[in-house]
Amino acid sequence: MRNNLLFVFFTYLVSSLFHESVGQAQPSNQAPTLRINELEYLEMPGLNVMLAHDYYPGGHQSGISIIQNGLRVGSNGDIRLEPTPGPGHAQPKVGKRMVDREKQIISVRMEYPDPEKNRKGFGPIIYPDFNFSYEVKTQPVGKAFRVMVDLDKPLPDEWIGKVGFIFELFPGNLFGKSYYLDQHFGIFPRQANGPGKRNQDKLFEIEPLATGKKLTIAPETERQRLTIENVKGSELQLIDGRALSQSGWFIVRSIIPKGATKNAVEWLITPNALPGWKYDPVVQVSQVGYHPKQQKVAMIELDRSDARRLPVTLFRVAENGGLEKVLESQAKDWGNFLRYHYLQFDFTRIEKPGMYQVQYGDYRTEPFQINAEVFQRHVWQPVLEYFLPVQMCHMRVNDRSRVWHGFCHMDDARMAPINHNHFDGYIQGPSTLTKYQPGEMVPGLNIGGWHDAGDYDMRIESQATEVLIMALAYEQFKVNYDNTTINQNTRIVEILQPDGKNDLLQQIEHGILSIVGSYKSLGRLYRGIIEPTRRQYSHLGDAATMTDNKPYLGQGVGLTFMELHTNNKLVNGTSMVSGEPNAPDDRWVFTENNPARELEAAAGMAAAARVLKGYNDELARESLQLAQELWDKTQETNPMQRVQLAVELLIATGDQKYSTFLTKNAVQIAKNIERTGWIVGRSLPLIKANKYRNTIINAVKAHRAKVDEQEKKTPYGMPYEPDIWGAGWGIQEFGVQQYFLHTSFPDIFPATFMLHAMNFVLGVHPGVNTSSFASGVGARSLTVAYGINRDDWSYIPGGVGSGTALIRPDFPELLVWPYLWQQTEYVLGGGSSNLMFLVLAADKLLNK
Repeated sequence: MRNNLLFVFFTYLVSSLFHESVGQAQPSNQAPTLRINELEYLEMPGLNVMLAHDYYPGGHQSGISIIQNGLRVGSNGDIRLEPTPGPGHAQPKVGKRMVDREKQIISVRMEYPDPEKNRKGFGPIIYPDFNFSYEVKTQPVGKAFRVMVDLDKPLPDEWIGKVGFIFELFPGNLFGKSYYLDQHFGIFPRQANGPGKRNQDKLFEIEPLATGKKLTIAPETERQRLTIENVKGSELQLIDGRALSQSGWFIVRSIIPKGATKNAVEWLITPNALPGWKYDPVVQVSQVGYHPKQQKVAMIELDRSDARRLPVTLFRVAENGGLEKVLESQAKDWGNFLRYHYLQFDFTRIEKPGMYQVQYGDYRTEPFQINAEVFQRHVWQPVLEYFLPVQMCHMRVNDRSRVWHGFCHMDDARMAPINHNHFDGYIQGPSTLTKYQPGEMVPGLNIGGWHDAGDYDMRIESQATEVLIMALAYEQFKVNYDNTTINQNTRIVEILQPDGKNDLLQQIEHGILSIVGSYKSLGRLYRGIIEPTRRQYSHLGDAATMTDNKPYLGQGVGLTFMELHTNNKLVNGTSMVSGEPNAPDDRWVFTENNPARELEAAAGMAAAARVLKGYNDELARESLQLAQELWDKTQETNPMQRVQLAVELLIATGDQKYSTFLTKNAVQIAKNIERTGWIVGRSLPLIKANKYRNTIINAVKAHRAKVDEQEKKTPYGMPYEPDIWGAGWGIQEFGVQQYFLHTSFPDIFPATFMLHAMNFVLGVHPGVNTSSFASGVGARSLTVAYGINRDDWSYIPGGVGSGTALIRPDFPELLVWPYLWQQTEYVLGGGSSNLMFLVLAADKLLNK
């Protein structure tokens, strides 16, 4: 489900990072009740109710959300046009949230369709021809709250029975728990079970688990017990929302009655907020450990109302068993961030090698190392040994007695239809920009490249950035590691079987084979290669079964593809399901005019050309030639888009035309030093121009002051500013940039920022889930993740999720759940390789 938002880290900064999380004052002799707090949501100890703070219904973040005793129990409370909506289904346009503190009512206006998403833009949604608007309101009633929905006008007759107010319940905390809905009762099932039926739109639905007026959820569990009572409107339906997609949640639904307007829906929701509930202390450390020379700071996350300040203890795990107390002290008070209060426990002075644990109150961390060799095994290697091989496209990937996937996408690829806006954001214009016509096979695309994420497409920016970061890692750290067999002739990969070749160079070669091979076939770069239908796009399992792996030889059907949506058919009824000989189920290749992406890809090719020289000389020559060709012919409007390519080509060739470009644009580069500083630092030894050098250095000094300010925003030493996806990938990228700033300008930038970024990903991050974002790396890690094998509740070692997301405005969350792409999805383009780079960098800098 990943889209371009994966690589967009907006400048959004939660305005409430340092707020005091208290509601309006209440008399001390009264029990706490829900009130509107200063962040515009309902709050009391153990309970928060948000309305329209989040805006991502496809990821179960929108509408009404409830956080009960520290658990997000449900979200997406809103009117929807389907009983079990999912990604790609119609979503309302969200208006401005209004707060009436006198009446204690929070409200927001919504309307269908959303004109910014209706059949246009990134990831277009195909809305039905149906326009209506309404208002959703919440109002506290003691420890409960009312939900009210007012329609501007009654629904048309043809929409009666289709439109309903829903609230989605997170399944991960409900499996095996019970429910009562009037006289009906049962257990929330682990998997979706029938019976089912086809609805009026011929989509499959599971029969409701129960219907009635009052629903009690998890009555046996004090922390999770919650009741929903239908005060006005149709009966409640309890529905298993996983009928159409495994990513669905359990759904409570009321159908909008015929003729209803005012209070068309009215629910009374009563979560069981535990009296005096407080967030238990959490201690956050690197799940891998620390180098003896490294700064070592454990974060202690507390409920804001927790006034206790307990001593913090560092234990060394004794060789013969038991724990040895080596340090005990009071932690430093840092202050408030998001909804928590933070303390910092500094144990930097402890350098004795061994295994350690930190304890605060009843919380004791998992064991971690202090060791000069801590980063030399089991940390970066899984990225290269497992994750990258598993993601390799156009190969069969064997792992001892396991096959991760068979020969896949050997029928790549057919030219995409013109004037087509694909549901995953690819847009083909009025021309294919090549000699190939829509629907026509494009040869030479069935080699190289990696599956982009938890899906199977290949984006040019992901391929090129992956190549670039690996090439830089090879150059910087002289990586010489061989534990995988990769045979481009047989198309077979064998994990944990060395073949006498450098694994990092083999992976760089695999990426360049896709980029260069496609350029030679198309005469330009591809935008991306992706499945034509939603059915194929949502494929879980062996990639070899996604298509028939036979090139389609038919003619004249490509133009009809633009009418594909969700039914896995062409308009002429031709099947799109794999299995028919030469069936048109092949992936599509898209092209575009995008100078920024062309120059970005060329930078990856230039860097790859340097490291492939002596390993695959012919591919290195072609890669450099095409990078230079793109330099010459690309017509960009912003010269800053050319800076990285200029540096990579300057290092690769020494040609003075690239240094001339850099010196000519020095002032502009300096103005954009936050984005360019880490890049141009490597050019200084090659450009003997004092004016250029001084301009860059002065700008870098000013940039350091800004980074110092960013460091102070959070207790973690860097800003945590997620948009939809967790901020982990952006923080890794920040860390890689900090490495180059440190090595290029050691008197200006220290290595500490880079090490903070690495520790954040390895476990020192907000929230109760202190897992390393890198699967299989560290004592506790993401071992239920959004990879290609997510339906097995499994993981790919070395894959790195984006990590802890923000449930707005102030709740950090990392769920143990394999279907939340914005928290645990793996990606290419640095998502894992940036961590590999950081760990190699830490080992080099700390052991020099």
